[in-house]
Amino acid sequence: QVQLVESGGGLVQAGGSLRLSCAASGIIFSITTMGWYRQAPGKQRESVATITRGGSTNYADSVKGRFTISRDNAKNTVYLQMNSLKPEDTAVYYCNADIGVTVYSSKDYWGQGTQVTVSS
Repeated sequence: QVQLVESGGGLVQAGGSLRLSCAASGIIFSITTMGWYRQAPGKQRESVATITRGGSTNYADSVKGRFTISRDNAKNTVYLQMNSLKPEDTAVYYCNADIGVTVYSSKDYWGQGTQVTVSS
């Protein structure tokens, strides 16, 4: 069974930094796109950043220049370096990955979420 396990959330003051990690485990044939999403109270889940297996990245306008997504394909792990954090970045952050469990099929998986709270 495939699992995504996140770590690195917490409480930080505005202007501070946090680094999130998400490791995929289980029977994995391949992982294509990995990404981070977030959901603030009362709001819909939104995409923060995504990265392809080849390293192409895409960021939400609200985090460009502050957040950096990266991945280690050998470790099936994706990271999100968050700098210059703002109170509006407060949310539960979810890891997402498109994982092939066989050569013929893939499925979208989600982590359990990690809380990021930025105080003003």
